[in-house]
Amino acid sequence: MNNFLTEQDVKKLKEEIEYRKVFTRKEINEDLKEARAHGDLSENYEYKAAKRERSRNEGRIRYLERMIKTGKIITDTTNPEEVGLGKVITVKFIEDDFTAEYMMVTTVETDAIHNKVSIESPLGKAIYKKKVGDKVTVSSPDGDYTICIEQIVNE
Repeated sequence: MNNFLTEQDVKKLKEEIEYRKVFTRKEINEDLKEARAHGDLSENYEYKAAKRERSRNEGRIRYLERMIKTGKIITDTTNPEEVGLGKVITVKFIEDDFTAEYMMVTTVETDAIHNKVSIESPLGKAIYKKKVGDKVTVSSPDGDYTICIEQIVNE
């Protein structure tokens, strides 16, 4: 794992880690304590659920810490007329005659529902640092397709 992260991304990850260590752990430990008080642990669903939740929380903490440790800090060095981080890009899918808008973000901020595309995704890699009017072939797991960059808006 070698994700590209901005300083802001690292700050968000550290905040989530801190929240999970201080608040979520405390909540889960209280749930475990209460579940233990109910007696027989072998048939205690609340106890098993709390242990499962503790495991999920600790796994998420390890994942976030590993992401920070292995991530590569980047800054956007693109010109205003180039596709870069934080910019909204309008692209036209040539074969489908379809137009869509995407915001270029880092892996941490990726959100397909809100059209936030990582610069590490097939589309993101293909259009990063390109300019309006450039036609680009995108290689994806579903096959290659061609797009044309129609607009770049700095957010």
